Amino acid sequence: MINQRTIVKESSFTGLGLHTGKKIALTLKPGDDNFGIRFKRTDIANAPLLHATADTVSATENNTTIGSDPFSIHTVEHLLSAVYGLGINNLLIEVDGPEIPIMDGSSSSFIFLLKEIGVVSQNSPKSVLVVKKEVKVQVGDIWATISPSTGLVIDTTIVFSHPLIKTQKRVFEFSCENFIKEISRARTFGMLRDVDYLKRKGLIKGGSLDNAIVLDDFKVVNPDGLRFEDEFVRHKILDTIGDMALLGHEIAGKITTYKSGHKLHNLLCRALLNDKDAYELVPATHLEEKYLKPYALPMLLGQSVY
Repeated sequence: MINQRTIVKESSFTGLGLHTGKKIALTLKPGDDNFGIRFKRTDIANAPLLHATADTVSATENNTTIGSDPFSIHTVEHLLSAVYGLGINNLLIEVDGPEIPIMDGSSSSFIFLLKEIGVVSQNSPKSVLVVKKEVKVQVGDIWATISPSTGLVIDTTIVFSHPLIKTQKRVFEFSCENFIKEISRARTFGMLRDVDYLKRKGLIKGGSLDNAIVLDDFKVVNPDGLRFEDEFVRHKILDTIGDMALLGHEIAGKITTYKSGHKLHNLLCRALLNDKDAYELVPATHLEEKYLKPYALPMLLGQSVY
Protein backbone atom coordinates (compact mmCIF):
# COMPACT_ATOMS: atom_id res chain seq x y z
CA MET A 1 0.00 0.00 0.00
CA ILE A 2 2.81 2.44 0.82
CA ASN A 3 5.05 1.45 -2.11
CA GLN A 4 4.93 2.81 -5.65
CA ARG A 5 2.89 0.90 -8.24
CA THR A 6 3.11 0.14 -11.94
CA ILE A 7 1.41 -2.30 -14.30
CA VAL A 8 2.38 -5.96 -14.68
CA LYS A 9 2.99 -5.98 -18.43
CA GLU A 10 2.72 -4.02 -21.66
CA SER A 11 -0.70 -3.82 -23.29
CA SER A 12 -2.22 -2.06 -26.33
CA PHE A 13 -5.74 -1.17 -27.41
CA THR A 14 -7.52 1.26 -29.73
CA GLY A 15 -10.27 3.80 -29.36
CA LEU A 16 -11.77 6.87 -31.01
CA GLY A 17 -10.38 10.36 -30.51
CA LEU A 18 -13.13 12.70 -29.28
CA HIS A 19 -11.90 15.80 -31.09
CA THR A 20 -10.11 14.35 -34.14
CA GLY A 21 -12.58 11.51 -34.73
CA LYS A 22 -9.61 9.28 -35.65
CA LYS A 23 -8.86 5.76 -34.44
CA ILE A 24 -6.09 6.03 -31.89
CA ALA A 25 -3.79 3.21 -30.73
CA LEU A 26 -2.70 3.42 -27.10
CA THR A 27 0.07 1.33 -25.53
CA LEU A 28 0.67 1.17 -21.78
CA LYS A 29 4.10 0.06 -20.55
CA PRO A 30 5.42 -0.53 -17.01
CA GLY A 31 7.68 2.17 -15.57
CA ASP A 32 10.61 1.68 -13.21
CA ASP A 33 10.59 3.07 -9.67
CA ASN A 34 10.43 6.90 -9.68
CA PHE A 35 9.79 7.00 -13.45
CA GLY A 36 6.52 8.87 -12.99
CA ILE A 37 3.72 9.08 -15.56
CA ARG A 38 5.04 9.92 -19.01
CA PHE A 39 3.47 10.21 -22.46
CA LYS A 40 4.99 9.85 -25.92
CA ARG A 41 3.73 10.29 -29.49
CA THR A 42 4.74 7.26 -31.58
CA ASP A 43 3.48 8.71 -34.88
CA ILE A 44 6.19 11.40 -34.93
CA ALA A 45 9.89 10.62 -35.27
CA ASN A 46 12.06 11.64 -32.30
CA ALA A 47 9.09 12.77 -30.23
CA PRO A 48 10.14 13.62 -26.65
CA LEU A 49 8.86 11.97 -23.51
CA LEU A 50 6.28 14.25 -21.92
CA HIS A 51 6.29 14.09 -18.14
CA ALA A 52 2.73 14.40 -16.81
CA THR A 53 3.26 17.43 -14.61
CA ALA A 54 1.38 20.69 -14.15
CA ASP A 55 4.01 22.74 -15.99
CA THR A 56 3.78 20.61 -19.15
CA VAL A 57 0.11 21.57 -19.61
CA SER A 58 -0.16 23.74 -22.71
CA ALA A 59 -3.94 24.13 -23.20
CA THR A 60 -7.09 23.75 -21.12
CA GLU A 61 -9.97 24.54 -23.46
CA ASN A 62 -12.50 21.67 -23.42
CA ASN A 63 -9.76 19.25 -22.27
CA THR A 64 -6.32 19.12 -20.69
CA THR A 65 -3.45 19.08 -23.19
CA ILE A 66 0.20 18.43 -22.38
CA GLY A 67 3.23 19.25 -24.51
CA SER A 68 3.76 21.69 -27.35
CA ASP A 69 2.87 21.25 -31.02
CA PRO A 70 3.59 19.14 -32.94
CA PHE A 71 4.12 16.73 -30.04
CA SER A 72 1.13 17.74 -27.91
CA ILE A 73 -1.37 15.18 -26.59
CA HIS A 74 -4.96 16.19 -25.84
CA THR A 75 -7.60 14.87 -23.45
CA VAL A 76 -5.27 13.23 -20.94
CA GLU A 77 -7.48 13.86 -17.90
CA HIS A 78 -9.75 10.78 -17.97
CA LEU A 79 -6.83 8.36 -18.25
CA LEU A 80 -4.85 10.23 -15.58
CA SER A 81 -7.88 10.07 -13.31
CA ALA A 82 -8.00 6.28 -13.67
CA VAL A 83 -4.25 6.00 -13.10
CA TYR A 84 -4.51 8.05 -9.91
CA GLY A 85 -7.62 6.14 -8.87
CA LEU A 86 -5.69 2.84 -8.91
CA GLY A 87 -2.64 4.32 -7.20
CA ILE A 88 -0.32 3.85 -10.19
CA ASN A 89 2.83 5.98 -10.00
CA ASN A 90 5.05 4.79 -12.85
CA LEU A 91 3.75 4.30 -16.38
CA LEU A 92 4.74 5.00 -19.98
CA ILE A 93 1.77 5.88 -22.21
CA GLU A 94 2.43 5.74 -25.95
CA VAL A 95 -0.13 7.05 -28.40
CA ASP A 96 -0.05 7.17 -32.20
CA GLY A 97 -2.05 10.38 -32.53
CA PRO A 98 -2.68 13.76 -30.93
CA GLU A 99 -5.15 12.67 -28.22
CA ILE A 100 -6.08 9.92 -25.80
CA PRO A 101 -9.08 7.83 -26.91
CA ILE A 102 -12.32 9.04 -25.35
CA MET A 103 -13.69 5.51 -24.76
CA ASP A 104 -17.18 5.96 -23.19
CA GLY A 105 -16.47 9.49 -21.92
CA SER A 106 -15.58 8.36 -18.40
CA SER A 107 -12.65 6.57 -16.76
CA SER A 108 -14.38 3.19 -16.42
CA SER A 109 -12.88 1.64 -19.57
CA PHE A 110 -9.38 2.61 -18.44
CA ILE A 111 -10.07 1.18 -14.98
CA PHE A 112 -11.21 -2.10 -16.55
CA LEU A 113 -8.18 -2.30 -18.83
CA LEU A 114 -5.69 -1.48 -16.09
CA LYS A 115 -7.20 -4.07 -13.77
CA GLU A 116 -7.09 -6.66 -16.57
CA ILE A 117 -3.40 -5.87 -17.19
CA GLY A 118 -2.69 -6.04 -13.46
CA VAL A 119 -1.15 -3.57 -11.01
CA VAL A 120 1.94 -4.50 -9.01
CA SER A 121 3.79 -2.93 -6.07
CA GLN A 122 7.40 -1.83 -6.52
CA ASN A 123 10.33 -1.43 -4.13
CA SER A 124 10.35 2.33 -3.49
CA PRO A 125 7.89 4.08 -1.15
CA LYS A 126 5.37 6.54 -2.52
CA SER A 127 5.88 10.23 -1.83
CA VAL A 128 2.78 12.06 -0.66
CA LEU A 129 2.21 15.76 -1.26
CA VAL A 130 0.96 17.00 2.11
CA VAL A 131 -0.75 20.40 1.94
CA LYS A 132 0.28 22.64 4.86
CA LYS A 133 -1.71 25.82 4.20
CA GLU A 134 -4.57 26.95 1.98
CA VAL A 135 -3.89 28.13 -1.56
CA LYS A 136 -6.65 29.74 -3.65
CA VAL A 137 -7.03 30.77 -7.28
CA GLN A 138 -9.96 32.75 -8.66
CA VAL A 139 -11.09 34.09 -12.03
CA GLY A 140 -14.25 36.20 -11.72
CA ASP A 141 -16.76 34.21 -9.70
CA ILE A 142 -15.01 30.88 -10.47
CA TRP A 143 -12.58 29.66 -7.83
CA ALA A 144 -10.71 26.69 -6.41
CA THR A 145 -8.76 26.08 -3.21
CA ILE A 146 -6.54 23.38 -1.76
CA SER A 147 -6.15 23.20 2.01
CA PRO A 148 -4.78 20.83 4.68
CA SER A 149 -6.51 17.47 5.20
CA THR A 150 -5.58 14.01 6.44
CA GLY A 151 -6.52 12.52 3.07
CA LEU A 152 -7.68 13.55 -0.39
CA VAL A 153 -11.13 15.15 -0.23
CA ILE A 154 -12.81 16.90 -3.16
CA ASP A 155 -15.73 19.27 -2.52
CA THR A 156 -17.19 20.34 -5.87
CA THR A 157 -20.05 22.66 -6.80
CA ILE A 158 -21.21 23.16 -10.38
CA VAL A 159 -23.80 25.64 -11.64
CA PHE A 160 -25.56 25.33 -15.01
CA SER A 161 -28.75 26.93 -16.26
CA HIS A 162 -30.04 23.62 -17.60
CA PRO A 163 -33.11 22.37 -15.64
CA LEU A 164 -31.59 18.90 -15.13
CA ILE A 165 -28.37 20.28 -13.63
CA LYS A 166 -28.93 23.66 -11.96
CA THR A 167 -26.64 23.62 -8.90
CA GLN A 168 -25.08 20.28 -7.93
CA LYS A 169 -22.68 19.76 -5.03
CA ARG A 170 -20.84 16.63 -3.91
CA VAL A 171 -18.11 15.92 -1.36
CA PHE A 172 -15.92 12.93 -2.26
CA GLU A 173 -13.44 11.22 0.08
CA PHE A 174 -10.86 9.36 -1.95
CA SER A 175 -10.01 5.69 -1.79
CA CYS A 176 -9.46 3.31 -4.70
CA GLU A 177 -12.75 1.55 -4.00
CA ASN A 178 -14.69 4.81 -3.64
CA PHE A 179 -13.24 6.10 -6.91
CA ILE A 180 -14.20 2.96 -8.82
CA LYS A 181 -17.75 2.81 -7.42
CA GLU A 182 -18.68 6.48 -7.17
CA ILE A 183 -16.68 8.45 -9.74
CA SER A 184 -15.04 6.39 -12.51
CA ARG A 185 -18.26 5.71 -14.48
CA ALA A 186 -19.40 9.36 -14.66
CA ARG A 187 -19.30 10.59 -18.26
CA THR A 188 -18.44 13.90 -19.83
CA PHE A 189 -21.41 15.97 -20.96
CA GLY A 190 -22.39 18.74 -23.35
CA MET A 191 -25.30 20.65 -24.82
CA LEU A 192 -26.82 19.72 -28.17
CA ARG A 193 -27.01 23.41 -29.11
CA ASP A 194 -23.20 23.68 -28.82
CA VAL A 195 -22.42 20.80 -31.18
CA ASP A 196 -22.33 22.82 -34.43
CA TYR A 197 -20.22 25.57 -32.82
CA LEU A 198 -17.66 23.09 -31.49
CA LYS A 199 -17.46 21.23 -34.80
CA ARG A 200 -16.82 24.51 -36.64
CA LYS A 201 -13.85 24.98 -34.29
CA GLY A 202 -12.54 21.56 -35.33
CA LEU A 203 -13.57 19.87 -32.08
CA ILE A 204 -15.70 16.82 -31.11
CA LYS A 205 -15.43 15.19 -34.55
CA GLY A 206 -15.64 11.84 -32.78
CA GLY A 207 -18.34 12.85 -30.32
CA SER A 208 -21.49 10.72 -30.10
CA LEU A 209 -24.06 9.39 -27.65
CA ASP A 210 -21.64 6.51 -27.08
CA ASN A 211 -19.03 8.72 -25.42
CA ALA A 212 -20.87 11.65 -23.84
CA ILE A 213 -24.07 12.71 -22.13
CA VAL A 214 -25.88 15.04 -24.54
CA LEU A 215 -28.63 17.37 -23.36
CA ASP A 216 -31.16 19.33 -25.37
CA ASP A 217 -32.88 22.30 -23.73
CA PHE A 218 -34.93 20.10 -21.42
CA LYS A 219 -33.68 16.53 -21.16
CA VAL A 220 -30.93 13.96 -21.68
CA VAL A 221 -30.90 12.79 -25.30
CA ASN A 222 -29.11 9.49 -24.59
CA PRO A 223 -31.66 6.63 -24.71
CA ASP A 224 -30.19 4.98 -21.62
CA GLY A 225 -30.34 8.16 -19.54
CA LEU A 226 -27.97 8.88 -16.66
CA ARG A 227 -25.82 6.46 -14.69
CA PHE A 228 -26.23 8.59 -11.53
CA GLU A 229 -28.76 11.29 -10.72
CA ASP A 230 -25.85 13.68 -10.16
CA GLU A 231 -23.57 12.28 -12.87
CA PHE A 232 -22.63 15.80 -13.96
CA VAL A 233 -20.93 16.82 -10.71
CA ARG A 234 -19.40 13.36 -10.36
CA HIS A 235 -17.73 13.83 -13.75
CA LYS A 236 -16.36 17.19 -12.60
CA ILE A 237 -14.78 15.37 -9.66
CA LEU A 238 -13.32 12.84 -12.12
CA ASP A 239 -11.83 15.70 -14.15
CA THR A 240 -10.50 17.34 -11.00
CA ILE A 241 -8.69 14.17 -9.95
CA GLY A 242 -7.16 13.78 -13.42
CA ASP A 243 -6.02 17.40 -13.51
CA MET A 244 -4.68 17.41 -9.95
CA ALA A 245 -2.84 14.14 -10.64
CA LEU A 246 -0.45 16.41 -12.56
CA LEU A 247 0.99 17.39 -9.17
CA GLY A 248 2.84 14.08 -9.58
CA HIS A 249 2.11 12.52 -6.19
CA GLU A 250 -0.71 11.22 -4.04
CA ILE A 251 -2.31 14.21 -2.32
CA ALA A 252 -3.17 14.80 1.32
CA GLY A 253 -5.36 17.87 0.95
CA LYS A 254 -8.91 19.09 0.52
CA ILE A 255 -9.73 20.51 -2.91
CA THR A 256 -12.76 22.77 -3.02
CA THR A 257 -14.01 24.03 -6.38
CA TYR A 258 -16.83 26.32 -7.48
CA LYS A 259 -17.76 26.32 -11.19
CA SER A 260 -14.17 25.41 -12.03
CA GLY A 261 -12.71 23.54 -14.99
CA HIS A 262 -9.41 22.42 -16.47
CA LYS A 263 -7.91 25.93 -16.59
CA LEU A 264 -8.52 26.68 -12.94
CA HIS A 265 -7.35 23.24 -11.85
CA ASN A 266 -4.03 23.83 -13.61
CA LEU A 267 -3.74 27.31 -12.12
CA LEU A 268 -4.29 25.78 -8.69
CA CYS A 269 -1.58 23.17 -9.26
CA ARG A 270 0.89 25.83 -10.37
CA ALA A 271 0.01 28.18 -7.50
CA LEU A 272 0.53 25.42 -4.95
CA LEU A 273 3.86 24.30 -6.42
CA ASN A 274 5.08 27.90 -6.58
CA ASP A 275 4.50 28.35 -2.83
CA LYS A 276 7.14 26.15 -1.20
CA ASP A 277 5.66 26.83 2.26
CA ALA A 278 2.27 25.45 1.21
CA TYR A 279 3.24 21.79 0.91
CA GLU A 280 5.76 19.12 1.82
CA LEU A 281 6.68 15.86 0.07
CA VAL A 282 6.66 13.11 2.67
CA PRO A 283 7.63 9.45 2.12
CA ALA A 284 4.59 7.29 2.78
CA THR A 285 6.62 5.35 5.33
CA HIS A 286 6.73 8.47 7.53
CA LEU A 287 3.21 9.77 7.06
CA GLU A 288 1.57 8.45 10.19
CA GLU A 289 4.29 9.56 12.55
CA LYS A 290 4.48 13.04 11.01
CA TYR A 291 0.95 13.98 9.99
CA LEU A 292 -1.84 11.48 9.93
CA LYS A 293 -4.06 9.67 12.36
CA PRO A 294 -3.83 5.88 11.97
CA TYR A 295 -7.15 5.59 10.14
CA ALA A 296 -6.17 8.09 7.45
CA LEU A 297 -3.35 6.22 5.71
CA PRO A 298 -5.54 3.49 4.11
CA MET A 299 -7.99 6.14 2.85
CA LEU A 300 -5.19 8.26 1.40
CA LEU A 301 -3.27 5.55 -0.41
CA GLY A 302 -6.14 3.21 -1.14
CA GLN A 303 -7.01 -0.22 0.18
CA SER A 304 -7.19 -1.87 -3.22
CA VAL A 305 -5.48 -5.15 -4.07
CA TYR A 306 -5.46 -4.31 -7.80
